[in-house]
Amino acid sequence: MNVDIKYVLPEELRATLRQPLGLLLGEEELLRKLKEYKGRIVSIGDIVTATILKHDIKPIFCIIDFKTKRGEIPREIRDIIESYGDIVLKIENPPGTISTELWENIEDIYRNPDRYVRIEIIGEEDLAALPAILLAPNDVTIIYGLPDKGVVFVPSEGLAKQKIREILEKM
Repeated sequence: MNVDIKYVLPEELRATLRQPLGLLLGEEELLRKLKEYKGRIVSIGDIVTATILKHDIKPIFCIIDFKTKRGEIPREIRDIIESYGDIVLKIENPPGTISTELWENIEDIYRNPDRYVRIEIIGEEDLAALPAILLAPNDVTIIYGLPDKGVVFVPSEGLAKQKIREILEKM
Protein backbone atom coordinates (compact mmCIF):
# COMPACT_ATOMS: atom_id res chain seq x y z
CA MET A 1 0.00 0.00 0.00
CA ASN A 2 1.74 3.14 -1.23
CA VAL A 3 -0.44 5.99 0.01
CA ASP A 4 0.36 9.70 -0.16
CA ILE A 5 -0.06 10.90 3.45
CA LYS A 6 -0.97 14.51 4.18
CA TYR A 7 -0.93 14.30 8.01
CA VAL A 8 0.25 11.77 10.61
CA LEU A 9 -1.04 11.83 14.18
CA PRO A 10 1.84 12.06 16.68
CA GLU A 11 1.47 10.15 19.95
CA GLU A 12 1.29 13.35 22.02
CA LEU A 13 -1.92 14.48 20.24
CA ARG A 14 -3.88 11.27 20.76
CA ALA A 15 -5.34 12.40 24.11
CA THR A 16 -6.35 15.75 22.59
CA LEU A 17 -8.34 14.01 19.87
CA ARG A 18 -10.19 11.84 22.38
CA GLN A 19 -11.93 15.05 23.48
CA PRO A 20 -15.04 16.08 21.52
CA LEU A 21 -14.62 18.91 19.00
CA GLY A 22 -18.25 19.91 19.50
CA LEU A 23 -21.35 19.04 21.50
CA LEU A 24 -21.36 15.47 22.89
CA LEU A 25 -24.80 13.87 22.62
CA GLY A 26 -26.54 10.57 23.26
CA GLU A 27 -28.47 8.89 20.44
CA GLU A 28 -31.91 10.28 21.37
CA GLU A 29 -30.58 13.82 21.79
CA LEU A 30 -28.79 13.55 18.45
CA LEU A 31 -31.88 12.37 16.58
CA ARG A 32 -34.02 15.11 18.14
CA LYS A 33 -31.44 17.76 17.20
CA LEU A 34 -31.06 16.47 13.63
CA LYS A 35 -34.82 16.39 13.03
CA GLU A 36 -34.94 20.12 13.94
CA TYR A 37 -31.79 20.96 11.99
CA LYS A 38 -32.27 22.62 8.59
CA GLY A 39 -28.72 22.48 7.21
CA ARG A 40 -26.74 19.70 5.58
CA ILE A 41 -25.18 16.84 7.52
CA VAL A 42 -21.99 14.81 7.14
CA SER A 43 -21.62 11.61 9.19
CA ILE A 44 -18.38 9.90 10.11
CA GLY A 45 -18.34 6.44 11.60
CA ASP A 46 -20.31 3.28 10.93
CA ILE A 47 -22.63 3.24 13.94
CA VAL A 48 -23.62 6.92 13.77
CA THR A 49 -24.16 6.67 10.00
CA ALA A 50 -26.35 3.56 10.33
CA THR A 51 -28.30 5.19 13.17
CA ILE A 52 -29.24 8.30 11.21
CA LEU A 53 -29.99 6.33 8.03
CA LYS A 54 -32.38 4.09 10.02
CA HIS A 55 -34.25 7.29 10.93
CA ASP A 56 -34.38 8.55 7.31
CA ILE A 57 -31.80 11.27 7.90
CA LYS A 58 -29.48 11.42 4.89
CA PRO A 59 -26.03 12.96 5.12
CA ILE A 60 -24.56 14.64 2.03
CA PHE A 61 -21.72 12.20 2.52
CA CYS A 62 -20.61 9.64 5.04
CA ILE A 63 -17.19 8.23 5.81
CA ILE A 64 -17.09 4.67 7.11
CA ASP A 65 -14.63 1.79 7.41
CA PHE A 66 -16.99 -1.10 8.29
CA LYS A 67 -15.40 -1.30 11.75
CA THR A 68 -16.34 -0.27 15.23
CA LYS A 69 -13.83 -0.14 18.08
CA ARG A 70 -11.42 -1.91 15.71
CA GLY A 71 -13.79 -4.88 15.20
CA GLU A 72 -16.05 -5.74 12.26
CA ILE A 73 -19.55 -4.25 12.33
CA PRO A 74 -22.59 -6.55 12.42
CA ARG A 75 -24.10 -7.56 9.05
CA GLU A 76 -27.37 -5.63 9.60
CA ILE A 77 -25.45 -2.37 10.15
CA ARG A 78 -23.34 -3.03 7.08
CA ASP A 79 -26.51 -3.62 5.03
CA ILE A 80 -27.98 -0.27 6.14
CA ILE A 81 -24.78 1.57 5.24
CA GLU A 82 -24.40 -0.19 1.89
CA SER A 83 -27.93 0.89 0.91
CA TYR A 84 -26.78 4.53 0.98
CA GLY A 85 -24.97 6.57 -1.63
CA ASP A 86 -25.33 7.52 -5.30
CA ILE A 87 -21.55 7.32 -5.53
CA VAL A 88 -19.21 5.02 -3.59
CA LEU A 89 -15.55 5.95 -3.25
CA LYS A 90 -13.00 3.51 -1.85
CA ILE A 91 -10.08 5.44 -0.36
CA GLU A 92 -6.95 4.18 1.34
CA ASN A 93 -6.25 5.90 4.63
CA PRO A 94 -3.90 4.13 7.08
CA PRO A 95 -4.62 4.32 10.84
CA GLY A 96 -3.55 7.56 12.52
CA THR A 97 -3.30 9.48 9.24
CA ILE A 98 -5.15 11.73 6.83
CA SER A 99 -4.32 10.70 3.29
CA THR A 100 -4.08 13.24 0.50
CA GLU A 101 -6.73 11.28 -1.42
CA LEU A 102 -9.19 11.52 1.49
CA TRP A 103 -8.55 15.25 1.92
CA GLU A 104 -8.97 15.99 -1.81
CA ASN A 105 -12.14 13.91 -2.12
CA ILE A 106 -13.75 15.71 0.83
CA GLU A 107 -12.89 19.05 -0.81
CA ASP A 108 -14.38 17.86 -4.09
CA ILE A 109 -17.62 16.62 -2.52
CA TYR A 110 -18.15 19.97 -0.79
CA ARG A 111 -17.56 21.76 -4.11
CA ASN A 112 -19.99 19.44 -5.95
CA PRO A 113 -22.66 18.48 -3.39
CA ASP A 114 -25.28 17.28 -5.88
CA ARG A 115 -25.03 13.56 -5.05
CA TYR A 116 -25.04 11.45 -1.93
CA VAL A 117 -21.58 9.93 -1.48
CA ARG A 118 -20.38 7.02 0.65
CA ILE A 119 -16.64 7.04 1.29
CA GLU A 120 -15.43 3.58 2.26
CA ILE A 121 -12.08 3.76 3.95
CA ILE A 122 -9.56 1.00 3.46
CA GLY A 123 -7.65 1.42 6.70
CA GLU A 124 -9.27 3.69 9.30
CA GLU A 125 -11.50 6.74 9.35
CA ASP A 126 -10.31 7.74 12.83
CA LEU A 127 -9.12 11.24 11.77
CA ALA A 128 -11.61 11.90 8.95
CA ALA A 129 -13.60 14.35 11.08
CA LEU A 130 -10.71 16.83 10.96
CA PRO A 131 -10.82 17.58 7.20
CA ALA A 132 -14.61 17.10 7.11
CA ILE A 133 -15.05 19.90 9.66
CA LEU A 134 -12.23 22.17 8.50
CA LEU A 135 -13.26 22.12 4.82
CA ALA A 136 -17.02 22.33 5.43
CA PRO A 137 -19.12 25.26 4.19
CA ASN A 138 -21.09 27.13 6.86
CA ASP A 139 -24.40 25.31 6.32
CA VAL A 140 -22.97 21.90 7.21
CA THR A 141 -22.88 20.10 10.55
CA ILE A 142 -20.57 17.15 11.00
CA ILE A 143 -21.44 14.30 13.33
CA TYR A 144 -19.01 11.61 14.38
CA GLY A 145 -18.93 8.82 16.91
CA LEU A 146 -16.69 9.02 19.95
CA PRO A 147 -16.31 5.41 21.19
CA ASP A 148 -17.89 4.72 24.58
CA LYS A 149 -18.93 8.38 24.91
CA GLY A 150 -21.58 9.24 22.32
CA VAL A 151 -21.88 11.28 19.16
CA VAL A 152 -20.21 14.63 18.60
CA PHE A 153 -22.29 17.33 16.84
CA VAL A 154 -20.07 19.97 15.23
CA PRO A 155 -21.54 22.97 13.36
CA SER A 156 -18.94 24.01 10.79
CA GLU A 157 -19.23 27.71 11.60
CA GLY A 158 -18.18 27.16 15.22
CA LEU A 159 -14.84 27.27 17.01
CA ALA A 160 -13.87 23.74 15.94
CA LYS A 161 -12.17 24.94 12.74
CA GLN A 162 -9.61 26.99 14.66
CA LYS A 163 -8.97 24.11 17.05
CA ILE A 164 -8.43 21.78 14.07
CA ARG A 165 -6.02 24.23 12.42
CA GLU A 166 -3.99 24.23 15.64
CA ILE A 167 -3.99 20.41 15.76
CA LEU A 168 -2.96 20.08 12.10
CA GLU A 169 -0.07 22.52 12.62
CA LYS A 170 1.33 20.03 15.15
CA MET A 171 0.99 17.04 12.80
